[in-house]
Amino acid sequence: MEIGYQRVGNQRRSIESFWLPFYINKPFAKYFLLFFIFLLLIGSYLWTTQLDTNSNELQSRRGKFPLNCSSGNNTRTCPVNYYPADYKFVNDNPSSSSPNCPHYFHWIHEDLKPWRETGITEEMVERANRTANFRLVILNGRAYVETYEKGFQTRDVFTLWGILQLLRRYPGKIPDLDMMFDCVDWPVVRSSDFAGENAVAPPPLFRYCGDNETLDIVFPDWSFWGWAEINIKPWQDLLKDLDKGNRMQRWLNRAPYAYWKGNPEVAEKRMELVKCNVTENQEWNARIYVQDWKEEIKQGFKHSDLGNQCHHRYKIYIEGSAWSVSEKYILACDSVSLLVTPHYYDFFSRSLLPLVHYWPINEDDKCASIKFAVDWGNKYKKKVQRIGREASDFIQEDLKMDYVYDYMFHLLNEYAKLLKYKPKVPKNANELCSEIMACPAEGTEKKLMMESMVNWPIDESPCKMPIPFDKLSLDSYYKRKQNSIKEVRTLERDYLREQRMKTKILG
Repeated sequence: MEIGYQRVGNQRRSIESFWLPFYINKPFAKYFLLFFIFLLLIGSYLWTTQLDTNSNELQSRRGKFPLNCSSGNNTRTCPVNYYPADYKFVNDNPSSSSPNCPHYFHWIHEDLKPWRETGITEEMVERANRTANFRLVILNGRAYVETYEKGFQTRDVFTLWGILQLLRRYPGKIPDLDMMFDCVDWPVVRSSDFAGENAVAPPPLFRYCGDNETLDIVFPDWSFWGWAEINIKPWQDLLKDLDKGNRMQRWLNRAPYAYWKGNPEVAEKRMELVKCNVTENQEWNARIYVQDWKEEIKQGFKHSDLGNQCHHRYKIYIEGSAWSVSEKYILACDSVSLLVTPHYYDFFSRSLLPLVHYWPINEDDKCASIKFAVDWGNKYKKKVQRIGREASDFIQEDLKMDYVYDYMFHLLNEYAKLLKYKPKVPKNANELCSEIMACPAEGTEKKLMMESMVNWPIDESPCKMPIPFDKLSLDSYYKRKQNSIKEVRTLERDYLREQRMKTKILG
């Protein structure tokens, strides 16, 4: 206490000695005060000028790449200087300032592992055209596309649009590359066809999903830039709607049931799910609704607002004929996501953990498994609420549009490193840019393109890529997932045994 008091006393005497000349010489104090005010004014002016300079510089940088539709909506040419190669980032040192990429970026290394030793030759790429919808070549930051077959609805359109926005976001930073893209749901490059001592290397083929039996390279799906046919907004805007809808109703005030709405006719497993709906004789704790898209279109999509579907404590995710775009929308609610055993994965879902981000549902006994999950969750509310929040936080934070673009950036950069030849423009390819796609577009397609367009280059570097999994860490990760699922299955078996005993006693 003595030392502390003395220190304060010394500070007080020092302050008094500083102000003493002002008390003795009042004219001096007057001039000093005027000089001090003058310095403040000069400092304020210089600071404001610097801010204006920075702002003007940023605006000029942001104004480098406006959409050029000067030829009207019939433009079929790209600007000469669309992506200047000499563009420099203000912050171009990812090691010092960029955040670490989310966990799911690890899977980029795994997806490209089949070519790590052999590299990728032009012959390998051309073998992938058997099912590809288009071939995309990027040279000096410009895109060239050779179309083989039109994609379903506007999948190919908005996939290409998304890649063009990546080029606008990171001009001059996407390397020369040559890739084949298949817009159909099902992966086709079966690993068993390329196994064995004398097997040839597999063809590198990009698509939206994969499974444990195939080697297709997984890429973000078209709906991140909007889904014109069913009125789904671009992801950057939809995320805000989902967050707002999530806050409309507290978890405890939501209906204590599991909710699903969709088209059951695309897969037998979905038809089985419909049987879990409540009836006069059976309560499976599920509320299942069939989505009639033709009727929805007639009614202007009044009943399919994704931002207004967080009214149940639990939401069911079940695959269709393959993976489903709906997964990210379901996970975005604080509602607990009940995932019926998935067989496919998209670019982020391999990093979702059971009992952390979702509750696993047994595909072989869906109805009973759903009933148990809801009963257990309504009994242990705090535990399952944590699962719901973890999933919605993952979607809002780790799957924001910045990271979607960064995933594309790193995936294409890592892929390009494997190419053992210099890409060239295919004979039947045409140059593609945002002007060629957006200027002649009409209606919903044009609206979605304008809403999802990258208007200026970003001055930050992409997130920092994680190193590849080593065998021990990957095995440990898989084992953790398996153990969590086993834990739930054990709880289910005990619950069902108890239920059967009760039924036997009562009946």
